[in-house]
Amino acid sequence: MGKRLVCACEDVSLDEVRRAFAAGHRDLESVKRVTGLGTGPCQGKSCVARVAQELLRLGATPAEIQPFTARTPVQPVPLAALAALDPAGLPLDDGVPLAPPGAEPPGPAAHPQADPLPPRADVVIVGGGIQGLSIAYELARRGVRDVLVLEQGYLNAGASGRNGGGVRAQWTTPTMIRLASRSLELCDRFAVEMGINVWFRRSGYLFLAPTAEQVSRIERNAELHRREGLRTRVVGPDEALQVVPELDPRRFRAAAWNPDDGVVFPWPFLWGYASRAEALGAKVRTFTRVTGFDTAGPRVTAVRTDRGRVACELVVVAAGAWSRDVAALAGVSLPNRPTRHEILVTEPLKPWLGPLVSVLGNGLYFSQSQRGEIVGGMGDPDEPEGVVQGSTLRFLARFARAAVETVPRLGEVKVIRQWAGCYDVTPDNNPVLGPAGFENFHQCSGFVGHGFMMAPAVAERYADWLAGRGKDEIFERFTLGRFESGAVAREDFIIG
Repeated sequence: MGKRLVCACEDVSLDEVRRAFAAGHRDLESVKRVTGLGTGPCQGKSCVARVAQELLRLGATPAEIQPFTARTPVQPVPLAALAALDPAGLPLDDGVPLAPPGAEPPGPAAHPQADPLPPRADVVIVGGGIQGLSIAYELARRGVRDVLVLEQGYLNAGASGRNGGGVRAQWTTPTMIRLASRSLELCDRFAVEMGINVWFRRSGYLFLAPTAEQVSRIERNAELHRREGLRTRVVGPDEALQVVPELDPRRFRAAAWNPDDGVVFPWPFLWGYASRAEALGAKVRTFTRVTGFDTAGPRVTAVRTDRGRVACELVVVAAGAWSRDVAALAGVSLPNRPTRHEILVTEPLKPWLGPLVSVLGNGLYFSQSQRGEIVGGMGDPDEPEGVVQGSTLRFLARFARAAVETVPRLGEVKVIRQWAGCYDVTPDNNPVLGPAGFENFHQCSGFVGHGFMMAPAVAERYADWLAGRGKDEIFERFTLGRFESGAVAREDFIIG
């Protein structure tokens, strides 16, 4: 019998959908992220109904087959057409809402089939993103296996499943450089150790510096990088064009080039950590929202959720943009500010772009995926604080203008999908790590858009500490208390 396709855009078969369901991915959003269906040019128009029917036949509930969130643009549009729009005349609104006004968001009640919660666990990790799952895995590797991860949605629902997948060692402090370098080493062997292809490649990062001030900045950075053992070089436009010949050399004066930085596909990274953590004894429960904490003196004694109470010895809050709200449930105040960050993907092209390219000053970045798509994002300095994941036309116009100025040939390329996630921003652009408020209430948040790339290295150190194998200096450097003492070193090489 031949292959029965349900998604012609992404070559997804009916059997792949069935295997995803059998592996526990019952809701439509999760099946989308496991198989890739609905991410091509038609945006699910030709496959969602057929897949929904199949999931219902297999036993999914009607609540589990809610259609994907609408992702503008509704049809492929060339970047040149979007670049012709004036961003200043477009509103910075919430974009397409995640759910119709007044509708109840999907929650545990819509997923009665989920495995029950255990009455207790040694360690409860709040947040099933890259931070929470990597810590769970590393703890399990060290013999701490009574670990429970609670995720309020499906895996890859938050920032970990919405980022561009860049992993770079080009930072401005030795601590961040060393953490990122270690993450790159772990990325090198992730596929073999986890048994899953994450399409990791060390194709480099090229930072374009359009002004003299930015040239001085990358020259200072490159000197530090060389002291830390990186191969970063500052190159002129001619040499930068040898790396990416399509660049418009009039748009920059110099560039920082490190051929050892890389890019990864984020979704399977989470699946790898989740599956290996569970294989070693950890438990991962999705669609489970934390509603409060029980405390006794200096300790948290239990986590309360909308599916029941779990007694525990230790809690790690790794909820990304939601970390501030989760910590507040225990009366702990974090300075973190969630801010929307938008990103898009284009139609696939023949391979032509090796590194991830970023433009200092406007925050533009883009790379080419293994499937040939251009994946890129760009921050908006006017974006207000808040957990907002709607998509805007304003972002498309801003990104398109900046991208076409940087690489004119991109004007012909059509955008097929856009989405948004949230940066979790702290006052000094560094994370909040370690206990806060209670001696066993740990924080792992505030990574300001670079949490995905730091997670493998941070998880190693966190698990060593929690398993009694020693405490790394990052847990002294990045405490919540640093904001009161004023002893902070601001990281300013944030892009996007």
